[in-house]
Amino acid sequence: MTACPARRYLSPRHAWGRAGGPVKDTEQRAGLLYGIGAYGMWGLVPLFWPLLKPAGAVEILAHRMVWSLAVVGIALLALRRWGWIRELLREPRKLGLLTIAAAVITVNWGLYIWAVNSGQVVESSLGYFINPLVTIAMGVLLLNERLRPAQWAAVGIGFAAVVVLTIGYGRPPWISLVLAFSFAVYGLIKKKTNIGGLESLAAETAVQFLPALAYLLWLGSQGTLSFGAEGTGHAALLAATGLVTAVPLVCFGAAAIRVPLSTLGLLQYLAPVFQFALGVVYFHEAMPAERWAGFSLVWLALTVLTWDALRTARRTRAEAARLARAARAADVPGTVKHPEPTV
Repeated sequence: MTACPARRYLSPRHAWGRAGGPVKDTEQRAGLLYGIGAYGMWGLVPLFWPLLKPAGAVEILAHRMVWSLAVVGIALLALRRWGWIRELLREPRKLGLLTIAAAVITVNWGLYIWAVNSGQVVESSLGYFINPLVTIAMGVLLLNERLRPAQWAAVGIGFAAVVVLTIGYGRPPWISLVLAFSFAVYGLIKKKTNIGGLESLAAETAVQFLPALAYLLWLGSQGTLSFGAEGTGHAALLAATGLVTAVPLVCFGAAAIRVPLSTLGLLQYLAPVFQFALGVVYFHEAMPAERWAGFSLVWLALTVLTWDALRTARRTRAEAARLARAARAADVPGTVKHPEPTV
């Protein structure tokens, strides 16, 4: 799963076309379908990785890097979006951050593929469930952000969930924690680089390309490369890892410019929900009582977090509308302007 920040989104007060009319409902519906498609594909990807056996997780990861660059390169060529490369090369700090992002997402991708093919889909889904909580905690620790009481409560409940799961597993849920923290760090870096999703993926896979290609060539020299050795169909599936990476990203980008960010925030839970359901129903992974208890606490924390986010968004919109009305009233000739009461 790859996280890609939205370049822009249409909030209610910006949802107006150039001609002054509201954005058509069809655009909103299309954006919702794109978002469901993106997160749905990310949620169903555990069905894909086992098809690539007997290739190991590292070989699959290397193929994903190599073929993703090929797919993204073709897309950029078709769209004629190359100007950003020259600008990026002139900013060594941003280039360095993207290199770090490439290293972090490599850890995330590799661990996720290994976990799924090792029969630990449920624990992998937990990582993406607790990722929003980890992101909030990092905001406090690294960016000195201040949390609202409901956010503190959600983080506390999430910590309690990790304790319960640690007791249930007999060890910390390290797969979930590494996935959650690596994805949170990746998101933080992407926020600082502020580069489009397609361009960012191109830059990151360009960083990954040479090491990945070198590893595949080394496997070939050792006679252990599965690409081509398991038949044409298997080779095609390995090459399809580029599409599996890029297509959800394109859908996500299409959704991000059509629906509010709050809607995307809710849709993000689709992926781990699908992953969890696959782990329990399709892969028949064990779910003892203590694991249900831990997951229930995580879901409670996310419910509190979502409720607080929606409430805050409503208040922000109401305040923006009030200020807009006040500004319009102030511009009307002949109206008496009263000072706002102080609290």
